[in-house]
Amino acid sequence: MVSHVTLPTPGKNRVLFSIENCLLSAEAPPKEWLPHADISFQPLVQCLDVDKLILLFTAVLLERRILLRSNKYTLLTLVSEAICHLIYPIRWQHVYIPIIFSSGVDYIDAPTPYMMGLHSGVDTSAVTMDGVVVVDLEYNRITTSEEIPPIPETEHSFLRGEILKLLQPNVMGIDFMKINLGSMGDYSLRSGTKSWGQEHDFQLRLIFLRFFAQILSGYRNFIDTASTTGFNSQAFLKKRSRATNQPVESMSMIMQFLETQGFLDYLERCNSAEENANNLLDKLQDATGRGQNPLNIFPSEVADPEIITIADPKTDGSEPGNRHCYKRFPANARTEEQEEKRKSILALASGASKQVPSSPSIRVHGGPKAESLSPRERAAERERMVLDIKVKLQGLWLRLLRLGATEDPLSSFEYGTILALIESDAEGIGGSGFVECIREHIHSGWQCRLTDEQFIAVKELLKMAITLANSRNDLATIRDALEVSAEMYRKDPNNVQDYVQRHLLSLSVWEELRFWDFYFEYLMENCSNKSTNYVTLVTAQLIVMATHMAGLGLPDIDSWNMIEKIAERNNLGYKQLIKLRALLTHLQQLRIGYWGVATGKSQPLQSYGMASPHAIDVSDESQQPAEASGLGRSWVHSMFSRDRSLRTSSFNRANDTNAVATTGKTDISAAQKKTQTNMRTLRGHTGAITALHCVTRKEVWDLVGDREDAGFFISGSTDCTVKIWDPSLRGSELRATLKGHTRTIRTISSDRGKIVSAGDDQSVIVWDKQTFKLLEELKGHEAPVSSVRMLSGERVLTASHDGTVKMWDVRTDTCVATVGRCQSAVLCMEYDDSTGILAAAGRDVMVHVWDIRSSKQMFKLQGHTKWIRSMKMNGETIITGSDDWTARVWSLNRGTCDAVLACHAGPILCVEYSPSDKGIITGSSDGLIRFWENEGGIKCVKNLTLHTASVLSISAGDHWLGIGAADNSMSLFHRPQERFGGFSNAGSKAAGWQLYRTPQKTAAVVRCIASDLDRKRICSGGRNGLLRLWDATTSI
Repeated sequence: MVSHVTLPTPGKNRVLFSIENCLLSAEAPPKEWLPHADISFQPLVQCLDVDKLILLFTAVLLERRILLRSNKYTLLTLVSEAICHLIYPIRWQHVYIPIIFSSGVDYIDAPTPYMMGLHSGVDTSAVTMDGVVVVDLEYNRITTSEEIPPIPETEHSFLRGEILKLLQPNVMGIDFMKINLGSMGDYSLRSGTKSWGQEHDFQLRLIFLRFFAQILSGYRNFIDTASTTGFNSQAFLKKRSRATNQPVESMSMIMQFLETQGFLDYLERCNSAEENANNLLDKLQDATGRGQNPLNIFPSEVADPEIITIADPKTDGSEPGNRHCYKRFPANARTEEQEEKRKSILALASGASKQVPSSPSIRVHGGPKAESLSPRERAAERERMVLDIKVKLQGLWLRLLRLGATEDPLSSFEYGTILALIESDAEGIGGSGFVECIREHIHSGWQCRLTDEQFIAVKELLKMAITLANSRNDLATIRDALEVSAEMYRKDPNNVQDYVQRHLLSLSVWEELRFWDFYFEYLMENCSNKSTNYVTLVTAQLIVMATHMAGLGLPDIDSWNMIEKIAERNNLGYKQLIKLRALLTHLQQLRIGYWGVATGKSQPLQSYGMASPHAIDVSDESQQPAEASGLGRSWVHSMFSRDRSLRTSSFNRANDTNAVATTGKTDISAAQKKTQTNMRTLRGHTGAITALHCVTRKEVWDLVGDREDAGFFISGSTDCTVKIWDPSLRGSELRATLKGHTRTIRTISSDRGKIVSAGDDQSVIVWDKQTFKLLEELKGHEAPVSSVRMLSGERVLTASHDGTVKMWDVRTDTCVATVGRCQSAVLCMEYDDSTGILAAAGRDVMVHVWDIRSSKQMFKLQGHTKWIRSMKMNGETIITGSDDWTARVWSLNRGTCDAVLACHAGPILCVEYSPSDKGIITGSSDGLIRFWENEGGIKCVKNLTLHTASVLSISAGDHWLGIGAADNSMSLFHRPQERFGGFSNAGSKAAGWQLYRTPQKTAAVVRCIASDLDRKRICSGGRNGLLRLWDATTSI
């Protein structure tokens, strides 16, 4: 019947039809109206007060990383949908996952903008929340380590005032305290208007649309199709500056908004004829300019819409296309034959339910009685059989979870019965029923935690169910099993969640593209917000698939090939492909960093960063720089190319290179002989280690000689404490615990008598190194502090996310000067005490150089296109590493870029200058370490692929080199001294580094690393709060 119903004309008529004597109507909203939103906005305004709502709106508008927290899953979805509707006519262009799995807590570190919802019961204390806007819907709280630029005062006052008018008296009590109620009495506060309804939803959306009309006033005059972005931002800001009498520099929020993908997408849609005809923003700006009521832009509602029904086939003389109107729509009456058939089916079904055989084998395989049943009776019998098996499985499953600690689930009656029901059922009822009962148990509120014995039993049952389902081509059961396996977990020795999904890799179905095609179609069909942008919709579903692939442990290249094929079938652009590639790489790095290489499948040894073409070789053989550079550039070019053949050939070349690397097995085994196990685990912190500093000989040396504290390690954590460790005291390394911070500690420095620490609480604390007492607390920054440096003369340099670099006098507890200002957060800082030159860089992609002694800014070095994360200063040279996959060498004499080092396949996280050979060493998230020679032009002379995750630290001395990576691997290199008359490396000096030792790697995700090259020690701080101290000179 529904297939014969004609579509109603939007906003003009109503189509009536009936099913089973029930009268139904269908209407479509007018095209000139706001986009249809089938939700209520009341939960959003109930959870957040007005100021928090505006702050969340600003963060979404500027495409920050948004994480919503609540103890109700429905609330996460409602708030996510509501905020996406409030930014109309802008559309959210990035990752959108209203609810993520509890196993996806590490995905919060994804580098791309996203909007995700996470249950408040999931622990995130071990995750670094740098730059994440965390919205706690339960406690009306928003926290972030980054500054969110405020909306200009005029528009902010309008927005806040209009929302308060609408919400009063529904607004939260906290907002009543922030406004002057004047002569309003208690009665006016208690006696509210009608309850929240569709009219309130419409008025709230109209307020935000009017906000866009104000802040983008006159924007159409600055649309420039000839420019790359399609909009003349500078001219628009200058015009606004003249109109508001405000400097352009104070409009940081608008400047960032004009550069967002959402605004660029809106400009592209403005070129569409259909979009232009129904552009409510343009209509509202025109109506406001003429002084008209904003409601005039919407079509007037039709009081009595035209009623259209389906033509009555029994009416004689009716012509095709005639419309027949009725006071009451006629019911779809069945014929006598149809009604008799319906009654007989119901009778057979009810009779069969009273005569159900008790033996499952009779139902499944049939028998003499079964052979005498009619097809209808068999159908009714099968329904009853399915229900009976599911009820039994549910009871067995609950009993399996209640087994005592002394009982072995694998030898229990419950496990054996469930396994028998799964194996003996040729139609798959047992397997699908088992997965379904787990799913229902999860939805009922089960926490999904298993004991080690239960974990093994559930894993084996799921493997059997998936294997049999695959033989029957029952992809739906495999899909459900995949999803429930991502929820159930056990705790490993480090108290980290180990999910069942990770142990299903050995099944062959995950390598089949047909399953992932099926799963993608399922996700698209069941998407809750199908009205969103199609590209965003496809990208979101592919991200869900990528999380499952990473959770299973599929090889990076296999996962990417399947995702890439599905993306290309759905016409996904290369920009989205790049984002997907980056996210998949990030997920693989997180998994490999903790769990190591998956062992369920035989796979080649490779770097689990980007699918880099470098060979896996830990030997010290030098490579030809031209070949390495050419291969790296060709791979990067093919990765960003739309031509699939180029990407395929690039991956083939990568495989060929890896095949060549297998010839160096003797080198690998030789390196493994140098592996040492002298590793100490330092316990004390209760949160993730976020800062680590080594007290070097240079810091504490005086005329008497080395101080006692030379070689100490100082750590900071999310538990807000600073701890001092003495490696010389075996078994009692912890010397002191310093308490004073209120939030995560991000950076630590020291000198002969003091320790200075800073972090997310925006304060800088100075401690006495001898008494371990708090000396001074320096306050003045307006955002988290990212870097500190102790100077001579009781001075401290600090850099912050507020974009400022400040100098403090410890003796007077005051800020001596704000040395410099950057346009955005400062992420790294270097200072040369001998020359007084200070360099800072970060998110504004420029290197700022100041001469502190003359109080002048020397240069603003421009060249990088993304965040600068690492920096090293040596004399008149500065080396920087960036998220744009390049490192640059700058000259302080000329203020120019001398060289661009571009052979990595990921962000460069650390750079180092080697004083012995005057070379440069770079480490990247692709796990690759490159040695560059600076003689006769900078060139790459050596590659090392010893690590399989992001390289976090490189520390070089005269003859020793310490390296640490996020996969908890460390390595120490030695450079032999050249003797007079001896032989030296005729090819290059940088290639002279030889692997000295490397410890055995253990499972942990490392956040920070520090090296003590004088004593051949390397220390790493993990997400689990443990420090691993490796003494490379001690033999076991």
